Amino acid sequence: MGGNVGDRAVVLGGSMAGLLAARVLSESYGEVLVVDRDELGESTAARRGVPQGRHVHGLLARGQQILEELFPGFTGDAVAAGIPTGDLGELRWYFNGVRLEPAPTGLVCVSAARPVLESRVRARVAALPGVRFVDRCDITGLTTTPDRRRVTGVRVHHHGGSPETLEADLVVDATGRGSRTPVWLEEFGYRRPEEERIRIDLTYTTRHYRLPDEGVLNGDLSINPVSSPSHPRGAFFSRIEDGRCVLSLTGVLGDAAPAEPEGFLDFVRSLPVPDVYEVIKDAEPLDDPVSFRYPASVRRHYERLPDFPDRLLVLGDAACSFNPVYGQGMTVAALEALTLRSHLAEGAPPRPQRFLKDIAAVIDVPWNISAGGDLAFPQIEAPRPLMVRMMNAYMARLQAAATRDGAVTRTFMRVAGLVDPPQALMAPGMMLRVLKSGGSPAAPAASRPAVPAAARR
Repeated sequence: MGGNVGDRAVVLGGSMAGLLAARVLSESYGEVLVVDRDELGESTAARRGVPQGRHVHGLLARGQQILEELFPGFTGDAVAAGIPTGDLGELRWYFNGVRLEPAPTGLVCVSAARPVLESRVRARVAALPGVRFVDRCDITGLTTTPDRRRVTGVRVHHHGGSPETLEADLVVDATGRGSRTPVWLEEFGYRRPEEERIRIDLTYTTRHYRLPDEGVLNGDLSINPVSSPSHPRGAFFSRIEDGRCVLSLTGVLGDAAPAEPEGFLDFVRSLPVPDVYEVIKDAEPLDDPVSFRYPASVRRHYERLPDFPDRLLVLGDAACSFNPVYGQGMTVAALEALTLRSHLAEGAPPRPQRFLKDIAAVIDVPWNISAGGDLAFPQIEAPRPLMVRMMNAYMARLQAAATRDGAVTRTFMRVAGLVDPPQALMAPGMMLRVLKSGGSPAAPAASRPAVPAAARR
């Protein structure tokens, strides 16, 4: 058994980043093992190892495109299975309490619960020849050559069983925010990576509903009053599969929606727009509210290390964990999987330092978007370079312009969806639109009723 690059690759972590890594590794390695502490079966329930899986997740447009590339027919299969989809620019977006002017972008939003989306990807990966899941085991460490220059495998301990060493030609750490690679590097005599942190102290509180009549949504897929410095409380409300809806309330800087029904509803009433409350006030709750706390965005700068062991890679949240309100994590993991694929196409095991530098370039744009957005909150204690201050001032005008001009909304959503580069927001024609239409928001949210989707089309 063997591939054109090696016999066996081991992926640590079976969430989206690990699954996408396994997909591209299967093209170059004879066997790919995906190791996880949870049971990786056919269940669509939230896993213990993915506590944020109970909450609203965004698969950005570029992520959807990559899933379609790696798993042809993926979107069509999802639609056939009853997963709602829509155009990213035609969702009901509110910034600073005012609705953006809807505009078609041509970008597909797949509105599935995270465990459902992950289970569909997992089923596709499990069907690949040579891929095998090694679940229900703890990862206890890495094995290396005597000089610690090369990783040779991973030590695991099966739940209710015995320890085992899985030999590997390549190990990929996709274990998420709790990655132990910094600790392992230190144990092996290497430096830990520098960490960049932006403390946002975000809390998601989520509840699922069934609507008595979906007509109350006027054909819209979701309602998203986004948290901003002027309106810190936010929400993401979406139709998902099986006729259900999910509502995640967001509180920042220590504010949080209570995880009990009455307090949860009071928080909904306090949102800057009434739309979400009007939709759920007569809806049937399907569960109790549940909370998830996200203290800080963390970027580990592996690309700055002077030395790194061979045959070990890091990607996904293990390399950079983004503020989840921007919905970037799964899409960045997909982009990193394509980077891994391009390295494997050279016909040799990826060189870690080259790979880590290349994914740092992938991370730069989404990190600057989310970090810049968080730094717009004056309470956050972090340096604000002149460029960040200038961009935040410009983005405030751009978002105001988007409340009047659908062309601005279209470009903004294509950049936020990681399809178009940020430079599209500074093109001369776009800057002219922003200068002409920017400034104060167009009108209070309550005075701009939702327009039925059919009428917009």
